[in-house]
Amino acid sequence: MSRSPLEGFSYRKRKKVGKNSWINVSKSGVSGSTRIGPVTFNSRGGLWVRLPGGFTFRGRWR
Repeated sequence: MSRSPLEGFSYRKRKKVGKNSWINVSKSGVSGSTRIGPVTFNSRGGLWVRLPGGFTFRGRWR
């Protein structure tokens, strides 16, 4: 099995479009995200909750 020399590398760019909103561009496409307090949602169903002590919970909202 041969591996690509770029395997393991990823590309992600984030552009702020509002006070709490971003456009995200990555290898897998474009998505939008917004933050409401400690909770961030993205248009692909991702959910992140910032917790005390530097922890983050990551899950799905749909």
